[in-house]
Amino acid sequence: MPAPDYPADVRQRLDEDAAKIIARYPGSRSALLPLLHLVQAEESYVSRTGVRFCAEQLGLTTAEVTAVATFYSMYRRKPSGEYQVGVCTNTLCAVMGGDAIFDELKQHLGVGNGETTDDGKVTLEHIECNAACDFAPVVMVNWEFFDNQDPESVKRLVDDLRAGRTVEPTRGAPLCSYKETSRILAGFPDERPGAVEATGGAGPASLAGLRLARGESLPGGGAGVPRQTSAPPQDETPPAHPSSHDAPLDSAVSDPEHPAGPVTQERPTEGEEDR
Repeated sequence: MPAPDYPADVRQRLDEDAAKIIARYPGSRSALLPLLHLVQAEESYVSRTGVRFCAEQLGLTTAEVTAVATFYSMYRRKPSGEYQVGVCTNTLCAVMGGDAIFDELKQHLGVGNGETTDDGKVTLEHIECNAACDFAPVVMVNWEFFDNQDPESVKRLVDDLRAGRTVEPTRGAPLCSYKETSRILAGFPDERPGAVEATGGAGPASLAGLRLARGESLPGGGAGVPRQTSAPPQDETPPAHPSSHDAPLDSAVSDPEHPAGPVTQERPTEGEEDR
């Protein structure tokens, strides 16, 4: 059966928002990703109705829209909580404690990966990488960073979220609901006072490598060796780094039992010569 349409008032509002998004692109199909964020901002996930809406706006089939919506993990396939709590379980965060954090949260919240608490407040998920390895282990709430976490700090975090208490990200903009975040990702301005200015830049851990490369000292001691930026003198030959790739050996030399060479055609068996 075809997906139901949005109520008339919701449809009118989304039509107006969609027109603003589509107008930004020379080709309307390029607006599909922000449109998916737009419908997700309405229902907290991309429903069949949302897929139908995007298809109608862009002249696509629902299959084409579904193919994109199911490819990216940022688009949810079922109703989600007010706060998406993502725990990085990629290699560095995992060894620094990400796996332990994720296991503790599953027990503490009573949910599994991709599941939502009974009060609809928190959806828990593991994330492969938050692109913040120098702050490992990292947890994200609605894509805002909470750095250098441990099981106890994260349990306090989700308890505060469920209780409605104010939670401050380690860096970046103030926290907002998942629906509000989706609308911002759709390309609409974040109109909260000071939110844009609060995004900030790289933290001290991210800049440490740059300072070391420049030969600058780090807080607490330690200094780097300046990176050589000029070419060596013309009469100075740079050191060679030979490897097996510089002078590959024939397989006949490296493995006499399996010599290399052209593949010869096998002699026909008896009876094949007349075919």
